[in-house]
Amino acid sequence: MKKTGLILLFVVVLVAVVFYLDKKTRQPNLDVPHTALAASGNPEPAVNLKDLDGKDITLTDYKGKVVLVNFWATWCDPCLGEIPDLIQLQQKFGPRGFTVLGVAMDEEGKSVVAPFVAKERFDVDGQKQSFDYPIVIGNEDVADKFGGLLGYPTSVLISRDGKQVKRITGPISEDELSKAIESLL
Repeated sequence: MKKTGLILLFVVVLVAVVFYLDKKTRQPNLDVPHTALAASGNPEPAVNLKDLDGKDITLTDYKGKVVLVNFWATWCDPCLGEIPDLIQLQQKFGPRGFTVLGVAMDEEGKSVVAPFVAKERFDVDGQKQSFDYPIVIGNEDVADKFGGLLGYPTSVLISRDGKQVKRITGPISEDELSKAIESLL
């Protein structure tokens, strides 16, 4: 009986800790229609990133474009699974003022990401294709400026005027995201 009581106490304490941490780290729900956020969306954070050539990149470099900031890692299977869809979105909407910005979150940084990007090919409509959108190196400071990440992949859609209008944790739905992008272009 004493053992059961200890287990029950442990479970109650664990649930309380998880509830507290969830409440403290919960992000605002940005998965609402763009029209509701047009005037009140969170502004894009001021972040300084480095591309794979060491060039400085900021989100303000993309001002006037619709940007999908996609946090991913080379070891993340769901991340790799959505890359063909991201390549298709870039091809479909890129000429109209859209870009995907891939933020690689590998702890080893450029030493792992650059060879992966150079070598890896993805099946897009039956053809092997490489990344066709910019890849930058991220870190926890960058993730924190976006409100933290609960997992990979995480994507944040930013409007032409620099407002965060949609946040997706987990793999994207290409159809849903296409509609959101289309409404912003």
